[in-house]
Amino acid sequence: MANWVKTLAEATVGDEVRIEDFEGFGDGAVCFERAVEFRHLERGLEREGRERVYDMMRCRARDYCGVKVNGESGGEIRVTLLLRVGGRAFKNESAVIGVFERECGKVDGCGMKVRLLSETDILVSSHGAQMTNMIFMNKNSSVMEFFPKGWLEHAGVGQYVFKWMASWSGMRHQGQWKDQEGENCPYDNNSQCFNFYKDGKVGHDEAYFATWMADVLDEVKELKRSAKQEIKESACHCPS
Repeated sequence: MANWVKTLAEATVGDEVRIEDFEGFGDGAVCFERAVEFRHLERGLEREGRERVYDMMRCRARDYCGVKVNGESGGEIRVTLLLRVGGRAFKNESAVIGVFERECGKVDGCGMKVRLLSETDILVSSHGAQMTNMIFMNKNSSVMEFFPKGWLEHAGVGQYVFKWMASWSGMRHQGQWKDQEGENCPYDNNSQCFNFYKDGKVGHDEAYFATWMADVLDEVKELKRSAKQEIKESACHCPS
């Protein structure tokens, strides 16, 4: 279990989490005084149950880290752009930043910055493990996801993981964009091509990004105007 997963689990359940590996028990039966077993149990949860689980993790992780969310954000729309280095970084970061800054600047109360995801309404990011942190954003927050050329054709079900996570945690996955430009895989082997495209850079389409961002901003602005109660900040009473 990775350290951050262990910390999240302990913050959620309020106690030490120990993974039993059964070493030293031999081949006989093992009796437990108390045990909790997790193995793909999330598949059996209905949507409402999943949202309750993510609400609890989100709330207790914020409490554990001392993250204070003060009331409702009112008409403010907060946009966070997560940038990567190496594989799946944007080829031209300044151009991508410029597109989203310009569209954000056209909407009253919109501000773009890099800070806590708990203070984010719209997450803009290329596909990657850094997006896992979106579970700490508020419910009904929006996610915009980007892929390098060739990645989707070889990614299998992995391409859907953050779309699923958004659904499970009560967020809005606003779609995926895949780069059409870039080098073609020089190999015949699918496995080699998978790694080749996975580590590719992500380009940008200024016109498409601008239109896409404008549409998402319009939706978020309307949502904040008409359904403040639904998207209120989790100033939170943690579920038990």
